[in-house]
Amino acid sequence: MIILALLAAVLIVADQLVKYWAIHELRPVGSMDFIHIGSTKIIDLTYLENDGAIFGSMSGQRWFLIGFTSLVVIAGIVVLLKVYRRSKFLNVAITLFIAGGIGNLIDRFRFAYVVDMFEIKLFRFAIFNVADICVTFAFIMLIWYALFIDPKIEKAKKAESALTEKAEENE
Repeated sequence: MIILALLAAVLIVADQLVKYWAIHELRPVGSMDFIHIGSTKIIDLTYLENDGAIFGSMSGQRWFLIGFTSLVVIAGIVVLLKVYRRSKFLNVAITLFIAGGIGNLIDRFRFAYVVDMFEIKLFRFAIFNVADICVTFAFIMLIWYALFIDPKIEKAKKAESALTEKAEENE
């Protein structure tokens, strides 16, 4: 559990450090090239103050977003404590989710908006931050877990239960 807490702390600090840099270095210039191949832009760094949720939805709903995100973070912590021994993969996914939520909560409390900076230029997409990356990876991992890992765990539990019942019957 300590390792997961450290992982969450490192991710939250990384998120806040990148946002600090964006506020102090990127905001004055607005945007700068980041990753490109030849003349094709892949990702730019673009300063954005997002007072909404994903893709700017729910703009201006600060307190609702703070409340909702707080509930999701608390639920994540409760679930993590309940399923801690089930799967390391699941533990990491939930930890990423919690860290991303806390990273964006800090911004919403401090500024009333979330600082975003990564803009995918290869195709039109939202501008996002490190906390958003954590939440996105957590979501992908949770889907992977639900589709591929949890069914195997459940199958193994059923097989073990059947063996235990058979052994008890033979006694």
